[in-house]
Amino acid sequence: MRRLAPLAAALFLTGCATVPVGAASHPPSIDMTHYSGTWLEIGRRPMWITKDCVAGYTTYRPGSKPSEIAVEDGCHDKTPDGKLKVIHGRGELLDAGAGNAKLRVHYPFFITFNYWVLYEAPDHSWFISADPKMHNLWVYSRAVPDAAARAVMVQKAKDLGYDVSQLEFPAQ
Repeated sequence: MRRLAPLAAALFLTGCATVPVGAASHPPSIDMTHYSGTWLEIGRRPMWITKDCVAGYTTYRPGSKPSEIAVEDGCHDKTPDGKLKVIHGRGELLDAGAGNAKLRVHYPFFITFNYWVLYEAPDHSWFISADPKMHNLWVYSRAVPDAAARAVMVQKAKDLGYDVSQLEFPAQ
């Protein structure tokens, strides 16, 4: 529990934004199958909490209610074979049935973070997520993309108005 306290603090400090602006004000409509299985973290905005964090992922599972999602976030320390660090949360869809793109996740220590899907690839193989103010941004994929596919992902983030020079791409 003590090892998760810094992660919880970081989530609290970076995820309290709730006022939508820019691209985040018009998220796409997301099929509920989006919230099942594991997504690999391909790109992200650096944060002190993700320092030395590589091979990150998020796994979604159905929750106990129709608009609830069980969330597991994890990564490995320094190398893809390093020690696994995991935190669990309970997500609630803020726009259930009307789009399913706005997920609020409650983590331990009363930490709440908003993740809004800004874009999902037509083939549902990758997506871009951000907090409502687009301060933090993540690119997720079902598989590790090649360089050309990653370039498409970065261009889409740029098209959405995000400063892609801030992105980092941790080892998978």
